[in-house]
Amino acid sequence: MPRFNRIATPIPDLVVIERQRFGDERGFFSRFFCREELADFGASGTIAQINHTMTHLKGTIRGMHFQRAPHDEAKFVSCLAGCVFDVAVDLRPGSPSYLQWHGEVLSAENGRSMMIPGGFAHGFQTLTEDCELIYLHDKPYAPEAEGGLNALDPKLAIDWPLPVAQMSARDEALALI
Repeated sequence: MPRFNRIATPIPDLVVIERQRFGDERGFFSRFFCREELADFGASGTIAQINHTMTHLKGTIRGMHFQRAPHDEAKFVSCLAGCVFDVAVDLRPGSPSYLQWHGEVLSAENGRSMMIPGGFAHGFQTLTEDCELIYLHDKPYAPEAEGGLNALDPKLAIDWPLPVAQMSARDEALALI
């Protein structure tokens, strides 16, 4: 029995994964990650780093961050508490979807994750208070390769669902394309 469903997105190689839940009166069980099963969906199977975030205020935007090659990293992003609008922007040179974005609601309730390949910027907006996300990365963080896009850049035209309540000074200062 498959433990994961693949949900296609309009951007090649960007995949949404829905974890199957098996439950009873006690609650549920779901497989969070499986190298073998997710390989068919594009996961490398390598986990080099795991990061956990907590964002308190509804409407907060974090991102859009990425790592430049050769440190470009694939991410498996999941929401453990609350609900977020998770966004990935294609930065792969020569890609037919270059600078296109896709957003997906990830929540503790829907059990969805975004599998983001290397070469994409990533960010999210909190749709509820107290959102916790976990990121599984296939490469470790390399500060010298860090980059970012301004989440409010009109050329990207990301359709954030809520008015922006908060952004870091660093993210606000990111240059426009």
